[in-house]
Amino acid sequence: MLKRLAAVAATLVALSGPAAAQDVVRLGNLKFAHYGAISYMKEIAAKYNLKIDEKQFAKGADIYPAMAVDQIDIAASGADGAVAARGNGVKLLVVAGFANGGVRILGRPDLGAKTLADVKGKKVAVVRGGTQDLMLLAELEKNGLTWSERPGKDVQLVYFNNYADLNQALAQKYVDVICQSEPQSTQAISNGWGYEIVKPYDTPVGVPYRPLVMTEKMYTEKPEVAARVLKLFVEATKTFIEKPDLAEKYVREQVFKGQLSSKDFRDSMENADYTYDMPAGHMQITADLMHKYGLGKMVNPPKSDAEWVKLDLLEKAKAELGAKSDPAESNSAKSDPKTNTKTN
Repeated sequence: MLKRLAAVAATLVALSGPAAAQDVVRLGNLKFAHYGAISYMKEIAAKYNLKIDEKQFAKGADIYPAMAVDQIDIAASGADGAVAARGNGVKLLVVAGFANGGVRILGRPDLGAKTLADVKGKKVAVVRGGTQDLMLLAELEKNGLTWSERPGKDVQLVYFNNYADLNQALAQKYVDVICQSEPQSTQAISNGWGYEIVKPYDTPVGVPYRPLVMTEKMYTEKPEVAARVLKLFVEATKTFIEKPDLAEKYVREQVFKGQLSSKDFRDSMENADYTYDMPAGHMQITADLMHKYGLGKMVNPPKSDAEWVKLDLLEKAKAELGAKSDPAESNSAKSDPKTNTKTN
């Protein structure tokens, strides 16, 4: 009897064959509070027979050279990094939006500026090639200020390679103003290195949305894998939206390794939202302004969202998982014209 059962079991194993190997998806990501759901994807990827191989970069512009040589399959970054890459020949597609907001313009504590118009004659710092770069220039133009990296204009721009250096430059009064991301801007405020002058959401850009991008190769040659990636993304984001305590715990403990306080996390997320969607026209507005300001040095700037914004897999994944339409797009993404802050 035992031999017979063993034989049956062996037959069943042989018929079932080996378990399917997980598809490896190489992710380029950044270390920000509002990028946390993207990191969380790797924790639940096995549910979709995927393995997320995450690599963190210093800034979005650093991801796309790796994507261009087929070392990264999907990436999370600011819209301008994606636009610049597409405009310089990297074959990528926007397949979702994953976060919005997350920008502040800060002044050193003794500056006394109440609006950005008050910073005329000062040094203003930002990381080159990030969302903050475009947001800063749009806000300077709105306030009638000219800029240059050399003295002689209304403000002198100072560029840094990473976001931590911005805070140190402000703390040491090497610069007067910085345009910073989250949670670094919140940390600068809580440490007394600076104060908020403005959240720059009152320009044609509006509240900036961050795109999740995918190589055209994955989208066209591995459509079944691409569809599972979008379902994974929607579930990870849905989890963070519905379980804010889990989101905080994961970001503070896993992403920032205990170096981000609960207060700083919560304050930073008052200025950002996790999301699924990419509002119609947002990428094109970003592309047009980047071209206007000479950002990204694009050979062939994108001329239409229809060329490269493909949200079909996102909409299907949202429908299958019961994810509601982005609340941020109709609610918290709107800025209050009086306070210039996000309304929730």
